[in-house]
Amino acid sequence: MQSSPEIAAAELPPSKGSGFWRDVRDALRGTSQDYTAGTIGRAIFLLAIPMVVEMSMESIFAIVDVFFVARLGAAAIATVGLTESLMIVIYTIAFGLSIGASATVARRIGEKDGDSAARAAVQVMLLGLFLSAILCVVGAVWAPELLALMGADTDVLVQGTMYARVTLGGSATAFLLFLVNAVFRGAGDAAVAMRVLILGNGLNCLLDPALIFGIGPFPELGLTGAAIATTIGRGVGLIYALVLLTRGTGHLAVRAQHLAIEARTMLSIAQLSGWGTVQVALSSMSWIALVKIVSAFGSAALAGYTIAIRIILFALMPAFGIGAAAATMVGQSLGAKLPDRAETSVWTAAKFNVMALGTIGVVFLIFAPGIVRLFTSAPEVARVAVYGLRVIGLGFPVYALGMVFEQSFNGAGDTRTPTWINFFCFWIVQIPLAWMLSSWLGLQERGVFIAVPAAYTVLAIVSTFLFRRGAWKTQLV
Repeated sequence: MQSSPEIAAAELPPSKGSGFWRDVRDALRGTSQDYTAGTIGRAIFLLAIPMVVEMSMESIFAIVDVFFVARLGAAAIATVGLTESLMIVIYTIAFGLSIGASATVARRIGEKDGDSAARAAVQVMLLGLFLSAILCVVGAVWAPELLALMGADTDVLVQGTMYARVTLGGSATAFLLFLVNAVFRGAGDAAVAMRVLILGNGLNCLLDPALIFGIGPFPELGLTGAAIATTIGRGVGLIYALVLLTRGTGHLAVRAQHLAIEARTMLSIAQLSGWGTVQVALSSMSWIALVKIVSAFGSAALAGYTIAIRIILFALMPAFGIGAAAATMVGQSLGAKLPDRAETSVWTAAKFNVMALGTIGVVFLIFAPGIVRLFTSAPEVARVAVYGLRVIGLGFPVYALGMVFEQSFNGAGDTRTPTWINFFCFWIVQIPLAWMLSSWLGLQERGVFIAVPAAYTVLAIVSTFLFRRGAWKTQLV
């Protein structure tokens, strides 16, 4: 059982008075607070606010593209959707590596070993540089073949090949940005990662309409302009992040003595990240499988699905941020040999997440038509998107719970458990159910949408049961 001080520490941060606004200010500006001490509620609050903003900023890259590209027609929207599905492969590897990076850095920071944390950061960036270079070449050279493999029709191939080449060829910026921000989060410097993505997104928001429609001195590049804008925004953000990492960010600083290849550290992170990569792959590739199922029902269904999923993924980013805060607290608390603090942190974060994502789900149920109108005026496309938002939004509260538990396993360095959870929930439950409902029972794209909250519910039940068993507390990193 938790001691009474620990339980009291898990209370929500004060909701009014100068203390609340001070915490908000500290969260956004960054703080050097030791997250292995002090009240758990305040620690989660300080980590979660910038992580929520950061995750939202990452999703905004895709939302902004769809917002402006939607003016170019259904084929352009479908191109973005298919290319983003291909980018999921790159995100998968980056996310998998970032799981190992964040868990390792968090554990070393919890042990008060800043030098080892900095060396781990260097090794993960070197691994990322090597892997992302390979992926960039493959994507740029074989972009049209990859689009065709995803089911692109002639219109999509004509309009979207160059967009896909630029997006996939410049994907190293996204890959490395994921990694460096994971390092910041693991160290407890979430506000730094937030500022990096605010900069990148600001540039993307300015350049997107300018390069797509040829505003002012910029050339009119159409769909390709969206890819160039996003790549430039992420590239500038990455440079800024690396500068901050070498200057020091409050909990972590990479100095000249840390810039060396350490095979043992790199291998340890790679092994930890291997399961993490499979874990993310099982989740993200399931979205690709869903796209493949939906594509059989025509361009309008695919465009509507693309809009709905972009909005949903944007809505999930704050919840991912709260989950990431829980992971950081778990890693640092276990490093400081405080397993009870780690467990209480997870339940506190889960409470925050259910409230936050449940509220968003209610918003989707009520305001889905108005939200979708911001992206398309095509009736058939809008019908599909509205249905998707409402049905998937119903499963948000249960997914919020499961998401925090999965992230907490990762924060502890137990990347195997969520890997098996994802395999069961997404590939044994979600994909077969989506196919059966959409094709066998004739519900078409509606069956795909219904399968998603069903899988969310199973994920929540399984992850809660395994978390309560507590084996993650003894995981070595």
